[in-house]
Amino acid sequence: MRTIKTLLVANRGEIALRVMRSCKDMGITTAAVYSDADAQAPHVKFADMRVHIGASPVGESYLKIGAIIAAAKEVGADAIHPGYGFLSENAAFAQACADNDIIFVGPPIGAIDVMGDKAKSKRAMIEAGVPCIPGYQGQDQSDARLIKESAAIGFPLMVKAAAGGGGRGMRLVHTAKDLPDAIKAARSEAANAFGSDELIIERAVIAPRHVEIQVFADSHGNIIYLGERDCSVQRRNQKVIEESPCPVMTPELLARMGEAAVATARAVDYVGAGTVEFLLDAKNEFFFLEMNTRLQVEHPVTEMVYGVDLVELQIRAAQGEVMTLTQDAVSANGHAIEVRLYAEDPANGFLPSTGPVTLWQPASGVRVDSGIETGGEVPPFYDSMVAKIIAHGETRAIALTRLKTALQSTALIGPENNRDFLLDAISQDSFIRGEATTAFIKDTYGEDGYSAPALTDADYVLGAAAQYALDTQSARGAALPIADELMGWGSLGVLRKSYIYRADEHDIRVDIIQSPSGLWAEIGEDKHALSYSRVSETQLELRLDGARVQVIYARHSPQHISLVTPCRSYSLTNIAGGLPNGIDAGGGGKVRAPMHGQLLEILVSQGESVKTGDKIAVLEAMKMQHEILAEIDGIVTEIAAKAGTQIAADDMIMEIKSAEVEEG
Repeated sequence: MRTIKTLLVANRGEIALRVMRSCKDMGITTAAVYSDADAQAPHVKFADMRVHIGASPVGESYLKIGAIIAAAKEVGADAIHPGYGFLSENAAFAQACADNDIIFVGPPIGAIDVMGDKAKSKRAMIEAGVPCIPGYQGQDQSDARLIKESAAIGFPLMVKAAAGGGGRGMRLVHTAKDLPDAIKAARSEAANAFGSDELIIERAVIAPRHVEIQVFADSHGNIIYLGERDCSVQRRNQKVIEESPCPVMTPELLARMGEAAVATARAVDYVGAGTVEFLLDAKNEFFFLEMNTRLQVEHPVTEMVYGVDLVELQIRAAQGEVMTLTQDAVSANGHAIEVRLYAEDPANGFLPSTGPVTLWQPASGVRVDSGIETGGEVPPFYDSMVAKIIAHGETRAIALTRLKTALQSTALIGPENNRDFLLDAISQDSFIRGEATTAFIKDTYGEDGYSAPALTDADYVLGAAAQYALDTQSARGAALPIADELMGWGSLGVLRKSYIYRADEHDIRVDIIQSPSGLWAEIGEDKHALSYSRVSETQLELRLDGARVQVIYARHSPQHISLVTPCRSYSLTNIAGGLPNGIDAGGGGKVRAPMHGQLLEILVSQGESVKTGDKIAVLEAMKMQHEILAEIDGIVTEIAAKAGTQIAADDMIMEIKSAEVEEG
C-alpha cells in the first residue's frame, strides 16, 4: 500500500474543484494545472499549488501528456487524478504515469485500452456474455464495408466513433442515402476530437432509456455496484438531466443489470470507479452501450442516494486499500436529480455560448458543483458545461420540487445558458410522471426545438421597475443630501419616467409614475401597482399588483439590463431617446459566426446562388461541429473568412445579397 500525500488534478472547472475538496478532507495536498485561458479560474485559486502547462487550446495544454507529467514532478505529486474528459480514458497517459512512478487514480491500463475503443469493448462483452446491440465493429474501416454492413443491419442505425464519447463522432441515420455523409461527418469529428477516425455501426434502439450502473472495484478482486442512474434526457447525445433511482427500475431488473455490470468490470480486471452504460427498451431488455473508465459527470446523484464519496473511494483504491463496503451493505436512501447548466443557447439549436460571466448566483439549499465565478469567463476552448445542480429528497416528487425551487433562484448572466430550458423540461408532464426516454427533447419540443415564450407585459414592467430603481439610486448618489420624505417629490405632484423596449417590429413603452398617492407602472391601457421591498447590487424585491416578486439582475450600461426571475431570464435595452451605440436595428444578409471557434469549411463560393436552409459553412467549437445554414435566398457577394482559421463570435463569414433585392 502506498499513501498519497500530494495529488495533481489533470483537469479544470467543476470536476477539478470537486476532486480537490475530497483531497482536502483527506488531508492530501492539491496541485492544479492551467492553460492561458484558465490563469484566474476558480480551480487554480483553490489548489495548494499550481502549474502553467500551455496555451488555451486543449491540444496545447490539457492534452499534453509530457507537460502534465512534468507539472506533477515539479510539485512532487505522488498521484494524478484525471477527472473526466481530457486524458481520463487515455491509456498512454496512464502508462506515462506508471513509467514515472506516479499513481494514476483510475483503472489498469488494459481496462482503459479495451473500454476506450467501442469496437474492442463490444467484442470483449460479447465474449463475456453481456447483452450487446447487433452491429459491426470490425477492423475493415473502408466506406464500402461500412455501407455493406449497414445494409445487413438495417435502418435506422447509429454511426459511432470507436474512440471517445460525449456524443461526438455520432450520427443517427434513417436512410441509406444519408449514410455516406454521416460516415464522413462522424469520421471528421472523431478524428478531431479523439485522434482516431475508426467507426462502429449499431442498430438504433429507438426511444430507449439510457440507464447506467455505477461499479466500484479494489485491487483485491472485490467488485460492487452502487445502484443505477437514468440519464435519458439528452440533446445531441449529451446528457442534460440525470437521476437515481431510475423511475421504472424494479429490484429484479436492477439485480440483472447490476450483475451484468459487475461481469463487465471483472472481464477487464477493473479497479476503481467505473460506469457501465446500457440502453433499456420498453420490454425491460437492456443492451451494453459502453463502459466509462472514469468518474462520471453525474456521479453526485449516486453519492447523495448511497451516502458515499466516490472520489475518496477512488483515492483509497489507488492507494491499494481493501474496500470495506460490501454489496449487502449497499443501501439506497431517497431520490436525487441532477441538471447540467450549459453555456449554450437552447433557442438557437443549443449552440455553445462563451464570454464574460457578469453574474453567477447559485442556489442555496441544494448541492451545486460549479467551475465559474462572477467576473470570470467561459472560454471557447472547452466543454460548455459550467455547473451541476443536484437536489435530494425522500421521494422523487420532493427531490423534483427542491430542484425546481433551486433553479428558480439560480442566475447566470453573461453567456447564453440553458437555465430556462431546464426549468421548462422538468416541468413537463411526461418528465414529472417519470416517462422520459432518449426521445424526450425531440418529442417534447419537436423538430424546431425549444423556443422561449414571448415576453409578457409583466416582464417589461419588471424590467422598467428594475431600471427605475437603479436610476433613482444613481440620481440620489450624485445629488446633494435629500431627506427621505422629499424623495420623488415634484412641483407638479407627479413624476413620470418612460422606458421603451424594442420587441420584434414594434416598441413597448412602460411609464413609471410616482405621485403622492403611490407608485405604479403604465403599459398600454393597463396600470400596475408597484412597491419596493429591497434593492441591492444584484437583487430587487418588490410587489407587483400585490404579489411578491424577486428579481436578480445585472446592469451592463445605463440602457441595457439583464434580469432573472423565477420564471425566465431575459435582457432589455431602453431605447427611449434613440438606439444606444452598438445596437443594430437591421439584419441583412451578413452571415456571422454564432460563437468563437475554428472555421472548418466554407461550402460555397463568391457569386454562387444559395437557398434558405442550404449548408454554407461548418464551424467547430467546444469539441462539436456546427453547420451554418443560409437564412435567405440570394447570391454570395463576399467571402470574408478563411477556412481552417479561428474566428471570434460575431465575425463576418460571408455576405449574401437577397434574391428579392437582386430582382428589384
